Amino acid sequence: MKRFFSILVLACLTTPIWAQVIRPIPYPVIPNPKFDQAVVNGTRSEDGRPGASYWMNQTDYTIHASLSPSTKMLRGTEEVVYTNNSPDDLRTVVVHLHQNLHKEGVVRNRAQKLTGGINLSFVAFNGDELLERSSSRDIGYRINGTRMYVTLPTPIKPGASAKFAFSWTFEVPEAGAPRIGQDGEIFFVGYWFPQMAVYDDVSGWKADAYMGNGEFYADFGSYTVSLTVPEQFVIGATGNLINAEEVLSAQTLSRLQRAKTTDDIVRVVTADDRGKATKSSPTGTLTWKFKADKVRDFAFGTSDKYLWDATRAKVEGSYKDIFAFYRPEMAVWARSAEFARFTIEYLSKMLLPYPYPHMTTAEGVIGGGMEFPMITHIGGGRNDQGLFGVTFHEIGHMWFPMIVAQDEKEFTWMDEGLTSYNTSEGSAEFWSQDSWAPERQGYYRIAGTGDEVEPMRHGDQYPLDGGARGLASYNKPAVALNALRGIVGQERFSKAYKEYANRWAFKHPQPYDLFNTFNDVLGKDYDWFWTTMFFTTWTLDQAIAKVEETNTSITVTVEDLGLSPFPSPVTVTYANGETVTASVPVSEWLSGKRSATLKFKAGAITRVEIDKGQFLPDVDRKNNVWEK
Repeated sequence: MKRFFSILVLACLTTPIWAQVIRPIPYPVIPNPKFDQAVVNGTRSEDGRPGASYWMNQTDYTIHASLSPSTKMLRGTEEVVYTNNSPDDLRTVVVHLHQNLHKEGVVRNRAQKLTGGINLSFVAFNGDELLERSSSRDIGYRINGTRMYVTLPTPIKPGASAKFAFSWTFEVPEAGAPRIGQDGEIFFVGYWFPQMAVYDDVSGWKADAYMGNGEFYADFGSYTVSLTVPEQFVIGATGNLINAEEVLSAQTLSRLQRAKTTDDIVRVVTADDRGKATKSSPTGTLTWKFKADKVRDFAFGTSDKYLWDATRAKVEGSYKDIFAFYRPEMAVWARSAEFARFTIEYLSKMLLPYPYPHMTTAEGVIGGGMEFPMITHIGGGRNDQGLFGVTFHEIGHMWFPMIVAQDEKEFTWMDEGLTSYNTSEGSAEFWSQDSWAPERQGYYRIAGTGDEVEPMRHGDQYPLDGGARGLASYNKPAVALNALRGIVGQERFSKAYKEYANRWAFKHPQPYDLFNTFNDVLGKDYDWFWTTMFFTTWTLDQAIAKVEETNTSITVTVEDLGLSPFPSPVTVTYANGETVTASVPVSEWLSGKRSATLKFKAGAITRVEIDKGQFLPDVDRKNNVWEK
């Protein structure tokens, strides 16, 4: 009865119920116990730096593959040198077979066309063939969906290397498959070879099933890849083309060389050049050879319908090649190389210099875009601004997660959210627009509706319908970073952001490494911010409750009606045009208060506004303004 009475009394109050009760206070960020153990082991640190004992394993691949456009079949052989830098004996290894996403009976979180998946014809360890087994206790391998578990005859010791070999075939699925596909003209091939799973210092083997939505987590290594395709097919791929003279015509080689010496967009292969872009071969096929170092994956796009544009981007006094492959009917793609060059130059200054020799965009068969080292796969039909946005975003992934190799399978926001923030910044610069206006941010359309979920959620555990995944993974983290930038200032934010990128370049950071790095560089504990924006779906709603004018002062009362605690910057505008800003510190709200006052000098005023710069994630801005 007492409980009913208290609820009834609160319900009769005019102020919202949650504004009347003691507000919840964000707990400190509580890391996963495995992360805490990594700190104890010395591989991570509480200040966000890699620990003195940090390690990563390495995977070096040599792959030979051939593609038959007429049958849609890809055949490949592969040797992997796997180096165990961990302190542990590895008695079992895990290998991803991503193409089994298209095999009947495999668990998926989006519908797929079935192709039979990947067919393994040979598996070997240190030169000895392994057989498929039904039990993990037996030496050999067993396949479970998109993963292969290999029980070894002898463990891989710490500091030792071992060789694995695979032979396989699969049918390239039709357009509509995630991250790979063909439409009969273009073949874009990603997630296509047996790939070693990650064994890291926090989780050990990190081998989540590939179900379609969640993306990937991979170690760094070198790739030497030979791709055999019909003559007159051109290829854009991860890595440097190391036998250009063997596959390209003299005209194509000459134009590529000219693109290295000019800032113009060079049309390397035009519509009229198709059919004479490559050399001829007695067999009707050519083998293109690529070499890539310190990358975490390899992908390629190929077609005999492609045009080929080239230019260069300037990065710290040297030049990187920029390539664009597209069909002539995609007229807007004539600007693709221009957009790619801008992106590489902009992000090299914003974060850290682009380390690879080229960046390639390939028009393809998916609706959006997909990133791989040095190459992006982007659907073709869009206008200038649309192509710029997806180009910037996909190339932005060269930094997160291709260089800063986050686990985007489990923490999708670390990949997509940071890149979405960078994309808004780049768009603002290129198009001279306010990319951060609330009406441009999807967060405000779903926040507080009950459809929102928190960003700190596994990439395969978002609701399959509605906009929850996009909000939690893409837009909300971007809005959060912009809010933090507004709170601490551009200079301090940029310093912390760059430091995070530099500390964890070519390593595997966890979310706690990002949080700890920002806290460390900013010199202050922002756990209230990280907890609020990444672990909850709380919303911010600050309001001007009252403005009192006397002969000696102006008193502004601010109410906090939401659950998210943020500082409250208040700007008073006087009749003579002067503005004065003061702020309610976040500590006021963290102490449990629901209202606070600020005093300003006396004078005739016309307007009082919370968050005039509109960087806070306030979901109701109508109550942010008082006008006389």
